Order: sequence, then C-alpha cells, then structure tokens
Amino acid sequence: MKRDVRQWIPWITLVVDALLINIAFLIAYWLRYDLQLFRSVDPANDVPYKVYWPLVLLLTLVLLLANRREGAYDVRRGRSFFEEIYGVLNAVTTAIMVLIVLVFFYQRLFYSRIIFVYAGLIIFVLLSLARIVRGVLLARLRQAGQGIDRVLIVGAGEAGRTVMRNIIARPELGYRVIGFLDDDPVKSSKDIGSLRALGPIENLPEVIHAEAIDQVIITLPWQYHRKIVRLVMDAERAGVRARVVPDLFQLSLGRVDVEAINGLPLISIKQNTLTGWNLAIKRGFDLTLTTILVIASAPLWLLIALAIKLDSPGPVLFKQQRAGLRGRPFTVYKFRSMRRDAEAELERLRARNEMDGPMFKIRDDPRRTRVGSFLRRTSLDELPQFINVLRGEMSLVGPRPALLSEVAQYQDWHRRRLDALPGMTGLWQVSGRSDLSFDEMVLLDIYYVENWSLAIDLRMALRTVPQFFFGDGAY
Repeated sequence: MKRDVRQWIPWITLVVDALLINIAFLIAYWLRYDLQLFRSVDPANDVPYKVYWPLVLLLTLVLLLANRREGAYDVRRGRSFFEEIYGVLNAVTTAIMVLIVLVFFYQRLFYSRIIFVYAGLIIFVLLSLARIVRGVLLARLRQAGQGIDRVLIVGAGEAGRTVMRNIIARPELGYRVIGFLDDDPVKSSKDIGSLRALGPIENLPEVIHAEAIDQVIITLPWQYHRKIVRLVMDAERAGVRARVVPDLFQLSLGRVDVEAINGLPLISIKQNTLTGWNLAIKRGFDLTLTTILVIASAPLWLLIALAIKLDSPGPVLFKQQRAGLRGRPFTVYKFRSMRRDAEAELERLRARNEMDGPMFKIRDDPRRTRVGSFLRRTSLDELPQFINVLRGEMSLVGPRPALLSEVAQYQDWHRRRLDALPGMTGLWQVSGRSDLSFDEMVLLDIYYVENWSLAIDLRMALRTVPQFFFGDGAY
C-alpha cells in the first residue's frame, strides 16, 4: 500500500458506501413488496422500483454527506470500532429522518414509509460490516509493513518512551519508530532495543533526509518552548509533518488524563487503572478462568510429571525466587525442564546469552532435558504457575515475572513494569515473545500497566492460544 494508494482509500470507501446504500434499499424494497414482510400489499397498489429512484438518489447523497460529517472518509489511526459504528448510526439515523420528513411533506401516498425503516436497518448493518472489513484490512496491511509512516522521536525522556511504547504496542496504527534524538550524551548514544539513538537534536534535518522520515514527534519538556518551535519549523522546511507531545509540568504522559469542554482542554492526573473495582474484576477473572483451566488440564499435569520423572533424575517442579508486585519476592513454580544442577552452570553459559539487558536466554540451552525442550517450546512448563495465580502472587495476564538479579540491574524507568502483578502471558509474549529486545519488552509491559482493561486481558488470553500451539519465539 504505497503512499499514493493511501490517498485513494477515502474515495474507495465513498464509492463502496454508495453501492451498499443502493443495495440496501433494493433489499428493503424486496422485503416490502415481494416478500411482503409483516404487511401484505394489494397488487393494485404495487409500486414499481423506478418510482423510488429519486428518493434513493437523495438518500445516497444525504447519507454520504452525513458520513462525511462523521469523519467516515478521513482514515484516522486509532479510531475504535465503537466510534466507527456510532458514526454510522448517527449518519443513517440523520439521513432516514430527513427522507421520512420529506416524504411526509410531499404527501405522495404511494410511498411506503416502512420501507425507509427497513432500508435504515440494512444500511446500518452493511456499512458497519464495511467499516469492520476496512479496519481489519488496513490493520493487516500495516502489520505487514505496508502503508507505514517512518517516525523520528525528538527527546528520549519519559514522554518520548511513552510515545515509543504506545507505537510498539499498536502496530496496526501504521507507525514505525526509526530512532530518536536527544541532547543528553548518554541517551543519544544508547539504543533502546531496535530503536536507534541517532545523536543530538541538531541532527534533525540530516536525519530526516537520511532516514526518509515521514513524521517527527517532539517530546521535549515544556521549558524548551523556543527550541520546540525551531524544530517544528525545521521539520516543516524538510517537508515532514511535525507533532508536539506536551510534557506538562514534567508529568509522565502515562499519568495525564485530558478531557475537553467545547474544545477547551482540561488536564488532570490519571488514576491507576489497576485499583479498586478494576483490581477486583481482574482478580475475579483470574480465579474463574484459572480454576476452569486447572480442572481441564489436570490429566495433562500427571502425564507431564510422569514424563519428567522417566526422562531425568530430579524433582518434577522447579522453584525459583522472582520479583512480584512492587518488586516483592515470591516463589514461582514451573515444571522442571533442565538438569537438576542447571543453576550452577549459568555462569559458564553467560557468554552465550542471546538477550540484551539483564535477561538471560539462549536458543539451544544445553542444560535442557529432552522432555524439557518440548515443554519450553510449547510453554507447558509454565502450567504450575496457575498455583501462583490462585495464591494471588501472579495474574493470568501481566508483565513477565523477573528474576531478582535482573531487577537489581534495572534502570529507573524499567521499574514501572513492577506496578502490576506479573503474569503468565502478556503483550510482549504475543508480540514476538523472546524475539523482542529487553527494552522493547519493558515498553510493552509499561503500556499494559498504564492501559489495562478487561478487554485487553481477554484479547491477550485469546492471542496466547496460537502462541501455545506454534511456539513462536519460545525457547
């Protein structure tokens, strides 16, 4: 989906809408006069379809204008499914009411008013389905790398990292962060996972051209007002759109809630989503689903325990201290997938670590047993963590439970991931799992902490199922 093709999407949507409106009215006519739904029609009073042509054309025009007013032909990133459907409902209701009023004043008795009710319902269904299909197609194309805007972030502080994790967590929006600029010598020289440090801020014009940047997002603190204005002008001169993220009062953007009254922005501190009733709902979800899964998988536990015992000497369960909520230690349970003395061999293998940052993972770990390799590939070794969930030490969905030695190496911003119970699965597990860098994993974990909802937990749980079967990125 090239840039010039994207410009045709609103026009394609408009043409498809016009066709669906006419198809819907044709179906409504068939229901009213041929099928005679809910009311019979005297053949002598049968009205040919061509009599309705002027009204169908008028309905199409009014509805297209109403859709345009609702923003249906502006392909805006991040517009939710409910916003799309609500816009369709508003447009259809407006258009149908206009037509009914016109017919009433026109006083041509052979026009059936009920046909407009049928047409409205069918148009709503067809246009809603069209919006869903368009959204799915655009999301799939963007996730496949088509129609992507290459983004440069100016500023690698908390505001900049907030933008990074939101973009990484939502690939369907069609943004790809190429890198970032910062005047701090440490930040401007250290990559954040795959996001490249591209030097100081004054490199902006050169980086825009060298990296073919489409958008610049400026995330500098509010006191750099003059520098922000200059950077916006530099980006505009380079033919690139610049956007500014206000880091008001140097608050974390993850904690800022913005509302509007007639266009006037109101800014307040956002409450933690995982408190009060939300926390109770999440706990209820964990207990209910975990109980069902434990009962359903009980025979599998017995088979795995028997296979481990027959394969190698040692206990069935592996116990290890991990960091839980707020960094408090707890004992995590897993099926043993390595030799009994595997922990003692860790230092000898540290040079083969394939992960950056504090984490340690190698794809072909020689400490694994034959059964253990299968368990790790399918994530069956994590089944005993259901015990931790039932005990309230973990959740089904949440950040990965980190080793205490890893937490000791965290930077300050990494610790935000400890603000929620660790989980058996989470955003980064279904977004590439071990194939992501450590910093990218942390960005996704913090995004989850800041944006939790029951819908996210349900979606992550469902997306874990194919990961379980195919084992992508698990080792």
